[in-house]
Amino acid sequence: MAKKRQSSFDTKSFLARVGDGQSIVKYHKGQVVFSQGDVADAVFYIQKGKAKLTVVSEQGKEAVIAILGADAFFGEGCLAGQAQRIATVTVLTDAVIARLEKTTIVKALHEQPAFAEMFIAHLVDRTIRVEADLVDQLFNSSEKRLARMLLLLANFGKESRPEPIIAKISQETLAEMIGTTRSRVSFFMNKFRKLGLIAYNGGVGGGIEVHSSLLNLVLHDQPEIKA
Repeated sequence: MAKKRQSSFDTKSFLARVGDGQSIVKYHKGQVVFSQGDVADAVFYIQKGKAKLTVVSEQGKEAVIAILGADAFFGEGCLAGQAQRIATVTVLTDAVIARLEKTTIVKALHEQPAFAEMFIAHLVDRTIRVEADLVDQLFNSSEKRLARMLLLLANFGKESRPEPIIAKISQETLAEMIGTTRSRVSFFMNKFRKLGLIAYNGGVGGGIEVHSSLLNLVLHDQPEIKA
């Protein structure tokens, strides 16, 4: 898993100074930020909460391509000439998200070197993550892919402190993210729980508690147990 570079740039303070061309919106769980096919005219920054990116094929098949948390940008394709959104973004939890118009963020990138450095680092991290996801899909078993995804959602392997309890996420969504069936996800989740690698949090809102011991399954080659 790629190690996130630490940045001293205070994005929230920067956004407060931008003025025109930016707005901050509070979203409730399940709300759509933008939909596939919408006009691409802004970049978004998650101040609080989590969101998922999904793509629907012409045949109507949906796939989850990413889960994003606080301090993540999305919608940056508009900066490279993307006219329409190629994915739908839906918030998984209550969230606070800043919207930066294309002209505003382009101006900031030209006039604010610290912001430009931080934003480029974000793009590089995103590229590394996409490459790692591709390798994961090509070479790892569905069991390892699920373990890696749970660890990523809990921020293991990043400089920021891990968040062991992740928001409740459906097995259907996990299956879409790692390219397998819901029954396989259910089988492996039960296995992980019996081995003490994860636990289901019974508190308000539920959730999954991810233990650091799950790293052993990703880091060491072990035979996959068939369902």
